[in-house]
Amino acid sequence: MWSLNWQSVLGFALPFAVVIGGLLIGFFLERWLGRLKRRFEGDNSLARYAVIFKSFQGVVAAWVCVAAVALFLPLFNFPHRLSVLTGKILLVIALATGTILVSRLAVNLIRLYSFDDETSVSLTSLFESLTRVVVFTIGTLIIFQSLGIKITALLTALGIGSLSIGLAFQNTLSNLISGINIIISRKVRPGDYIQLADGIEGYVEDVELKYTVIKDIYCNRIIIPNAKIIDSSFRNYTLVDPFFLFPVKLVVEYENDLELVEKVTLKLAQKLQESFSNSKEQGFHPFITYEKFEYWGIRLTVYLGATDYFQQHIMAHEFIKALHREYRKMGIKMARPPLVGEEPES
Repeated sequence: MWSLNWQSVLGFALPFAVVIGGLLIGFFLERWLGRLKRRFEGDNSLARYAVIFKSFQGVVAAWVCVAAVALFLPLFNFPHRLSVLTGKILLVIALATGTILVSRLAVNLIRLYSFDDETSVSLTSLFESLTRVVVFTIGTLIIFQSLGIKITALLTALGIGSLSIGLAFQNTLSNLISGINIIISRKVRPGDYIQLADGIEGYVEDVELKYTVIKDIYCNRIIIPNAKIIDSSFRNYTLVDPFFLFPVKLVVEYENDLELVEKVTLKLAQKLQESFSNSKEQGFHPFITYEKFEYWGIRLTVYLGATDYFQQHIMAHEFIKALHREYRKMGIKMARPPLVGEEPES
């Protein structure tokens, strides 16, 4: 008659019980970390640090499970070779999850530091990818070394192989190095408004492995190779100070009182400037210059200040409407360009 061998059943069930127990403990620990993360998110002063707890997602459960199996491994009565193999697998899992954790923490901490310090390197897709590549490369080498695999020969092979890869992917590496140069030099940062020499302009969204992504004012994405930005001249409207001047040009007739024109124009310009809070904080006062006697009137330019490149279009729009309305009210006549055939003979 078949008899139940409790010792065999226990030896068979114990490994599964240990693994399941480790997973349950890890699950509850991760739930506790999740509650702690939500508590940080509810506090405005600590909300930005909540991403650090998110870095531990999935890692804690793996570590607890590995620790539980490693702790009870001598009780499993495995053959020696199987025990050694299991130990190596546990070591690889622990080091791999540790590498993932370090990679997440590195990216999140750099992101926090880049937000706190404007002089630090901006976190872009390229910088994030490079950080992960460095961390995973070091983690992989540590795993190989822990398994007894000599990495000296591997590093030599990688050095020789990298030379061949560099020759084969010269264009890709050129854009990659240019992207690193863009990030380190901080001449182009995400959020900056730039204008290239060929007329392409827009807000920088991201610097990727090969390309820089720019969004123009029509919400179109323009993909530009990193090397093109490095090799060409460009204008950055927000590199040092986002505040800049922009002109609004107009022509008034000769019969107007120029003192009245200046007074009315500056009053409207100052009122408009103060209606934009960002511009008002700069303490800037608009000014006007009369520039030239034209055939059909006197040319003048009004200088306003904006803190965003697109803001100048909105300010110019509102200013022209208000100026046209006020000029009609005050009897100030704006000149019109001559029609074809009305120009004076040279």
